[in-house]
Amino acid sequence: MSHTVLYDPEALLAEELPLDRAPITALVDAMLARKDANGLRAGDCAQIALLLTGHARIVAAEVSRHFEALPEDSELRPVTEQVLQEAARRLSVTSQTTLAHVQQRARLVRALYRALDQLDEARPVPAP
Repeated sequence: MSHTVLYDPEALLAEELPLDRAPITALVDAMLARKDANGLRAGDCAQIALLLTGHARIVAAEVSRHFEALPEDSELRPVTEQVLQEAARRLSVTSQTTLAHVQQRARLVRALYRALDQLDEARPVPAP
């Protein structure tokens, strides 16, 4: 069986792809639980970093869309803006082939999902 790894650094497909959160969250948890890179080759780290980078870009785009819809006086604006700025800073760094870099990307994905969850909870429920 063959497969293709999605690499979308500009997040052009972000609006067309649903977020498949469960497998990414499992990967994030697995990478953050690792204490060392034993059994993980540089090529493995490179592929995992690319996957997490692509996913982080997609989630960041979704967070940004939610951020733009927030009222100007929302208490979530400063926090969300900080998360987006940090995401932009971290995603501007070229991917590396180390466990430390993979874990940094994993922490970024986790932070972006946390921000997305907060924004989803704060979104008003449409009237029937």
